[in-house]
Amino acid sequence: MMHKILKHLLVACCAILFSTNTNAQALPDPTHWTYNVKKMSENQYVVSFKLQLDKGWHIWAMDAGGDGLQIVPSFTFEANEKVELIDDMNEVGTKISEEMEGVDGIVNFYSDNVVYFQNVKGTPGTVIKGQHEYQVCNDKICLPPKEVEFSFTLK
Repeated sequence: MMHKILKHLLVACCAILFSTNTNAQALPDPTHWTYNVKKMSENQYVVSFKLQLDKGWHIWAMDAGGDGLQIVPSFTFEANEKVELIDDMNEVGTKISEEMEGVDGIVNFYSDNVVYFQNVKGTPGTVIKGQHEYQVCNDKICLPPKEVEFSFTLK
């Protein structure tokens, strides 16, 4: 008898878990990314990741603040002996800093748009690959973190 109850409870929990996951995936992606390479000098370039968000959505700043539970954007470049990363990844946009219900402390985020950029040294024709991971939220939910591959060719 107890075995049947536990089995039914497990099936019900799985159904709830999968239906919640399906609902989150059913939402249209509120992010629109544009990737660009700009030559600054003979072997210096800026690779940029521009994010345009649908109205009502935000992405955490790289210095999100708050209680430390926010999933901040991260950028991972594959090792390439022909490429040197100069300084750290930077972000430019209108940062909003405020208290948010359900989060301890002041949080930092961007709504509308933000540009992330990395200065690099390399020779023309070199391909730079990697992944970036991010999470976007609105006033009701945060979507699961998403990882996207990228590839830039230095021209």
